[in-house]
Amino acid sequence: MTTIMGYERANGDIGIRNHLLIIPTVICSNQVCSRIMQNVPGAVAIPHQHGCSQIGADKDRTFEVLAGTGKNPNVGAVLIISLGCEVVDPEALAEAIKVTGKPVEFFDIQSVGGSVKAIQHGTELARGMLAELEKQPKVPVPLSKLKVGVKCGGSDATSGLASNPALGAAADSLIAEGGTIVIGETTEIIGAEHVLAERCATTETKEQLYHIVDRFEKEVERMGADMRGGNPSPGNIAGGLSTIEEKSLGCISKCGTAPIRGVIEYAEHLPEGGLYFMDSPGNDIECVSGMAAGGAHIVCFTTGRGTPTGSAVIPVIKITGNKRTFDLMEDNMDVDVSEMLDGTLGLGQAGDRIWQEIREVAEGKLTKAEVLGHQEFSINRIGPSL
Repeated sequence: MTTIMGYERANGDIGIRNHLLIIPTVICSNQVCSRIMQNVPGAVAIPHQHGCSQIGADKDRTFEVLAGTGKNPNVGAVLIISLGCEVVDPEALAEAIKVTGKPVEFFDIQSVGGSVKAIQHGTELARGMLAELEKQPKVPVPLSKLKVGVKCGGSDATSGLASNPALGAAADSLIAEGGTIVIGETTEIIGAEHVLAERCATTETKEQLYHIVDRFEKEVERMGADMRGGNPSPGNIAGGLSTIEEKSLGCISKCGTAPIRGVIEYAEHLPEGGLYFMDSPGNDIECVSGMAAGGAHIVCFTTGRGTPTGSAVIPVIKITGNKRTFDLMEDNMDVDVSEMLDGTLGLGQAGDRIWQEIREVAEGKLTKAEVLGHQEFSINRIGPSL
């Protein structure tokens, strides 16, 4: 059994980071959470704009994404801070996360007496929780439990020609070890969904894949909108991508060649082992946040034009097949596979380069986004605010 050094969780999960996560249940508690994070180096917070004036599926989604992010195995302990009158119940959220066995504390700003007292109280709690986390040692854990999301953004012609297929080769390497790969971006398989459908392990999975594409297309039609101009984006077009079909064919190559074992909803818990498709938007931060809420440990993010974004709780590895982008944005790029385009680097070699980076990051190497402090977080919403 191949192992890496990581953290054992009470429920059998493994973590490759050991974050103290501070969760605001509502936009009104964002500032308090952010100030506590500033006071407690090593803690991470996930400010967002939701948690109030939401009903039905939208309210449920906010709860599920917050709970899933708290459950992520890279999170060792959670502090939840509410205002005291929002639709997201902090006690219910705490109970949903506690099933993992990790420590969870919560309080509301109204009960402790306002923002200043809440920052003081939260800082004291967070320092104590972080001190306990720092006592937890790393131990050998199975590589087969690693779950990796594959994502592309700021794409250009080099994405489909180099970085995406190279990432696909690395994805196959993880699956061969018994690990899990998740691909998302429903908007970016349109025109190529039939290719992925032929790789589905069961008829039911194939039908589910077609269903989520149809559901998205009907929603765009209901809005009276057109995908063009949004996907491909102006940057995609400037980078040489002319149609959504062209972009999609390059996009799907990043998940490798394994059969698709299942289709899951946005932020739904990822099963172990094999390849899965998550219904998610193409929006970079919403997609990565959904994968983190589903339990991914890492996201590998290919980009031709370059993008700096990261994630609050999971490392995001930036991969490019564009030499100019790597040179211009070396602060943000982790892996360069641009030699594929001049024939000096084979597909297998490029895949091995990414696979090596995945293992090093899983063992503790910081990505460029982590070094720069990128902790972006965003919840994909369904309906309007009230």
